[in-house]
Amino acid sequence: MDRLYAMKVFTKVVETGSFTRAVQLLDLPPASATRIIQQLEAHLKVRLLQRTTRRLNLTAEGAAYYELCLRILADIEEAENSLAHGGRAPRGKLRVDMPGLLGRMIVVPKLHEFHALYPGIDLMLGFGDRPVDLIQEGVDCVIRIGTLRDSSLLARRIGVYQGVTVASQDYLDRYGVPATPEDLERHVAANYFWGRTGRIMELTFEVDGHPVEVRMKGWIAVNDAVAYVDSGVEGIGIIQAARFMVLPHMKSGKLVEILSQWKPLPMPISAVYPHNRHLSPPVRVFVDWVANLFSECELLSDQADSEARCPPSNLCNADVSNSLTSATGAAEPIA
Repeated sequence: MDRLYAMKVFTKVVETGSFTRAVQLLDLPPASATRIIQQLEAHLKVRLLQRTTRRLNLTAEGAAYYELCLRILADIEEAENSLAHGGRAPRGKLRVDMPGLLGRMIVVPKLHEFHALYPGIDLMLGFGDRPVDLIQEGVDCVIRIGTLRDSSLLARRIGVYQGVTVASQDYLDRYGVPATPEDLERHVAANYFWGRTGRIMELTFEVDGHPVEVRMKGWIAVNDAVAYVDSGVEGIGIIQAARFMVLPHMKSGKLVEILSQWKPLPMPISAVYPHNRHLSPPVRVFVDWVANLFSECELLSDQADSEARCPPSNLCNADVSNSLTSATGAAEPIA
């Protein structure tokens, strides 16, 4: 048995959650993956996978072995790439998914700088907030805002999302300026609802170190970030959106920050990618470049205390699930 090749087959079965899909991707005879995994389990004298009629699950030993395989295969790939490229700049296709407005407002205007640094990388950028299965969809990296859920992927914090509560001057002239979150009972919001669930978003504030949610009345709710900000600009009601979205309107005077003493809790912006991609030169240089871009971007900058209340920037495992279905998601800020 070729143990290195068996590791590749095993990790592909884990990533796809299917023997059939694994043999298709590896271009193997139909029964080969099953036979190879059986030989591997016999060699290791442990059960790696639990098979049911509906899905495959990793055993505890299988999960530990999977992590080891990923590191070994990634080290081999990195060694081969370094020799093959001979110190040349990274090359190849790179597919990245990110929230639409974050990408359009901050990343896209600077892409010419990335291309000047790495002309050998061909980018495929997807814009959206839906959960992405990186393995099944062939995505190398996703950028997400909020607390990451249910993943056996790697996450590196690359920035901070800070919300801000604002209203137009016309609205404040008509309804007055709320002095505390409790005053919002007498005010009107332009509400936002999540397209997947229809749930209306509450406004959130940090009060005495604790998050407080306020559900506001309003006669309109939208599920588009641009329309949401426009509703605030037009004086329909109070809104709470990403600082990078409303800062230009605040500078022009179209929107005014309110309740600045009680800001929403900041959320991390993370780059998320599979274990076997974290040593990929294109992924590494793109994540480093985006992290630097966000650190220097005025639209994402905020008071120092917001930075202190966020998790430290590092590379870490997200929660590891025994399920072989690989997916990532996030909290649902408007971005």
